[in-house]
Amino acid sequence: MSLATHAGTFRLGHRPVTRMGYGAMQLAGPAVFGPPKDPAAAVAVLREAVASGVDHLDTSDFYGPHVTNLLIREALHPYADTLCIVTKVGASRGDDASWNPAQTPAQLASAVHDNLRHLGVDVLDVVNLRLMIDVHGPAEGSIEPQFTALAELQQRGLIRHLGLSNATLAQVHEARGIAEVACVQNHYNLVHRADDALIDALAALGIAYVPFFPLGGFTPLQSDALSAVARRLDATPMQVALAWLLARSPNVLLIPGTASLAHLRENLAATALELDEPAMQALDAIGAAGR
Repeated sequence: MSLATHAGTFRLGHRPVTRMGYGAMQLAGPAVFGPPKDPAAAVAVLREAVASGVDHLDTSDFYGPHVTNLLIREALHPYADTLCIVTKVGASRGDDASWNPAQTPAQLASAVHDNLRHLGVDVLDVVNLRLMIDVHGPAEGSIEPQFTALAELQQRGLIRHLGLSNATLAQVHEARGIAEVACVQNHYNLVHRADDALIDALAALGIAYVPFFPLGGFTPLQSDALSAVARRLDATPMQVALAWLLARSPNVLLIPGTASLAHLRENLAATALELDEPAMQALDAIGAAGR
């Protein structure tokens, strides 16, 4: 059994994928802008991830911009039939590396075509609409124009499945009135627990939840309780944090990112880590304390 398959699978769109995936964002340069320092190492990480059983890659053409998609194409094209590449649209990058809304129908269509071209495919497996009502977190507001624009591109055969990122439950319900929602990708981890109710609601609907920044993102998770559990289980704190996410709900799909082969292997090994009841209680209390 390959490392990535230890955690089992959950349906993403029309097929099950391994619950331990890989996020390509960190393959771009500093601040997710520009090329990587070592492109060959980035290609090696992508190839090892897939060789280790990962069949769910997360990317976006605004990572770099264009950098991660071109690296994925270099490393893995032609793609295996079992590989699901999830991308997102709805933002663009300024010359100063800023993150800017790109939410008009024309901008969304242009982004879809950019992803198609740079990934080298005729149809995108999954496209997430990255909502930018509030750049820093989910905020209420209608998403009908944007999601309808993507649904029309789906009807034209350019996209297989649609998802949402930085979204609320009300926006999920609004989107489902337009087209099927395959997944929701929001900020969530052991400490940042605002989406607890959303995860449970999506699980009841059979919709995948994909936490970004599962290890804290640009500010890695730090907790004495987390470190104590890791020492007792002879694991690293980051492995324990990933194992907790896998135990949180069966609809959680992980996409931890790294540009390091060693960290990739460490992340994948978390799928074999079993958390006992005392560990789960101690870890659950970390998030509860932060509410």
